[in-house]
Parts: sequence; C-alpha cells; structure tokens
Amino acid sequence: HVLLPVTAVSGVDTGSYPCPVRNLELAWPPTRRSNNAMPPNSTQDHSRIWDGAGPILSNIHIGGAQAAGMTHANVTRDYTDVVAPAQLQAYEAGEKALNQCFREHGVKYTWKAWAHVTGNTYSYSYVSDPVTWADFDEMRQEFHACESVYMNSVNPHLLTETSSFMTLAPGMSNMPKGVDAGDHLIKVVTFTLKGGHASHEAFKNSVKMVYAAFAKTHRPDYSMTFEVNDGRSGAPDFILVIPHKDWADFGRKINPPLWTMMAKVYGADKAQGIRKALNAAIASSSSHVDRYDADLSYTAGH
Repeated sequence: HVLLPVTAVSGVDTGSYPCPVRNLELAWPPTRRSNNAMPPNSTQDHSRIWDGAGPILSNIHIGGAQAAGMTHANVTRDYTDVVAPAQLQAYEAGEKALNQCFREHGVKYTWKAWAHVTGNTYSYSYVSDPVTWADFDEMRQEFHACESVYMNSVNPHLLTETSSFMTLAPGMSNMPKGVDAGDHLIKVVTFTLKGGHASHEAFKNSVKMVYAAFAKTHRPDYSMTFEVNDGRSGAPDFILVIPHKDWADFGRKINPPLWTMMAKVYGADKAQGIRKALNAAIASSSSHVDRYDADLSYTAGH
C-alpha cells in the first residue's frame, strides 16, 4: 500500500487522526477491537484460543519465512483503515484506482485486503507479504509514483488509519511451508501482556510449547502467532492469526481438545503448568474475523 514520507503518526487502536496518510516509517496488524474484547486482567481462560484453528490454510502467505534478521523475509506490515458508511463506495473506488496505479508502475510488493466482518465492520486491513526490513526502503521508492492517487482518491474518505509491523519467530506457528488453500476467512486474536520481561518470556515459551505439541502430534490446527513491533501505546503485544476455509470450517472442532492433547504430550502436571503460565502472562485479549477481498487486493505481477 502507498507509504508516504510525511509526519503523521500511525498506531494500533490508539486514537483517531483526521485525513490520515500512510507512512512507511511506522508500523503493523489487523487489530480493531471487537465486541469480544476481554477486560484487562480478566480471569477468562485465554489458553483455549489456540484450539480454534481449522484444518484448512488460507492464502495470507506469511507462514514460510520465520528466521530473524535483516536478510530474512519475516517482517509483515498492516494498515487498518476505518471508513464512514457514507464514504464506503468512494473509498473502495479509490483503493481500486490505487491498485491500478501499482499495476501500471509494476510495483513488485503484494498487499492483501481483508474486510472486517465482525467487530468494526467498516474497517479494512491491508497486509503485506513478508519481506526484509531493507525491502521497506525499496518499497517506499516504488510507491512514490502513486502518492498523488492515494492522496486524491483514498485519503479523503478515511476516518482513521492505524499501522504497525510484526515479525514471526521460529517455533511460533504451525503452517506447512508453501501450502495455499485459496482466499478465505481469518480469525485475528490480539493479546496484551502484563508488564515486564517475565510475562513476555512466559507467553512466548508457553506458545512455543503448544506449537511443539502440534508438530509432535501432527495436529491439523493451523495458525501463526506474531509479535507486534512499534505499534504505539495501547497496541497489542502479540497477534494470533487462524485461517479458515469457510464458516462451516470456522465452527468445526478438532479432537482431542487442545489441553487434552497437551496432557498426552507433556503429562497432566506439566500441561497444567503451561496453561497457567500462559493465562498469567496475558492482561487482555480480543478477536475479530476478516474476509479476504480480492477486488481491493494488489498482487504483484498480475
């Protein structure tokens, strides 16, 4: 998506900005707070959320690059737009004009559009394919040719725009490389952790143990847990992305239940300890569902 060298500051669910513009210098994730938000320090069992993934993969194309570092494509960026109902048609026309400009100038970076179908349903998230940090410098130069299209056709119709980067670390996903099952739904779950390094490490270690158990049992529970970077105050710390083929798949349960499977892999006492550590690290979480929008997406080379 067009990334402009301006001074407006984007973030994640931290406020409203009149006539916002996309700025490459800032950040990523689809994190609009939904009606399912859990209050800070809720006693709700967050650990069951990883038990919601269906057996079908989506085309978000962010499961294969997991190594950290400047030379590895493990950085993804998101812009989430909120549009007034009366501006919806003009906004979508502007996004299509912007994508046409990208095609005319041969922009080589793909951005997938996801329309929010729960939570704030006048929201759209645009998610980049994974790239290296250095690629964002080239991306900015490529998008320069389409700045005027964005400013004239998209920007006037926005209520707010938020953004942040996110990275996918080794051991934080269960997504077979190279698998693409088409354009479907994703459930997006955001996690805000309790303060301190201990909560951060406890969350990451617990999630890695869940994914290690998935790998050991070949469980068809596909998902990715990303760490959010530079999302401003109020942004979540981690985001869980769960793909689904359709609503029937969304409602399907996998047997045995998650923590029954964990007990078989680690033993009942250790599994319970992992579950307690995971819940203790989380201050709050929320979720929403997005549907892939092919008309508003830009695919490089097409």
